[in-house]
Amino acid sequence: MPTTTPPAPPNTASRSVFPGRWVGGASLVVGPSLVLAGVLLRARFDFFFPAQLSAYEHHPALMTTSYSLVAAGWVLLWPGGALLAADIGARHRELAVWGGAFAMLGLFARAFHAGVDHAHFQLVTSQGAVSATRSVSEAYGAFHVFSTLNAALMGGWILLAFGAYRARVLGPMRATVLALASAMPLGVLKGTTIWSVTAAAGLCVALLPLGITAWRTGPVPRPATVVGRFVLVGAVGAAMFFFGQAG
Repeated sequence: MPTTTPPAPPNTASRSVFPGRWVGGASLVVGPSLVLAGVLLRARFDFFFPAQLSAYEHHPALMTTSYSLVAAGWVLLWPGGALLAADIGARHRELAVWGGAFAMLGLFARAFHAGVDHAHFQLVTSQGAVSATRSVSEAYGAFHVFSTLNAALMGGWILLAFGAYRARVLGPMRATVLALASAMPLGVLKGTTIWSVTAAAGLCVALLPLGITAWRTGPVPRPATVVGRFVLVGAVGAAMFFFGQAG
């Protein structure tokens, strides 16, 4: 019978300093989960922007939650992407460099799109969905510098998936579903399609086990270190909330 080569153990030296297995592992678990949850929340509304604006007018809390979860998930994925690239780089440096760079640039573009989405929803609050739809349609498709990253949005995950397979970080099935992340629709005010769900689910299937493995690999930190990290995370979270409210 043909045998399959098991995934290679992670290279602990390459991940020891940045992003670290704890931050990177948390990113690989939390980021995809948030993206999938946000995509599913708006699944009952039509994909195109007029329906998304109308949905926000009638269900502002639901749509705000949906878009916020997706935006947070994409942003929180950057340490996990760096961790995955570090593991790939132990065997295939070029694939790690280019796959990681393109995937991270794609996350910047996703964050920009989330900001535009937020601005358009505020038009609905101030002007109503009909007026906001008219304003958005007049400006839709306008060039911005992040338009140049569309190829990175689609190609970065494919390169990372191929690199993860070649480096034996992921098996063929999980590498394939990771590549499906490239199917996530790009641009602003995009609703949910079967491709959205497939892409988000693929991220979860591929990356969540990798994040859990990262936590389990390596020495267990001392209790004082764990307490210190929780205090730091709590302080940073409180500061972010305070300054966010002030802004």
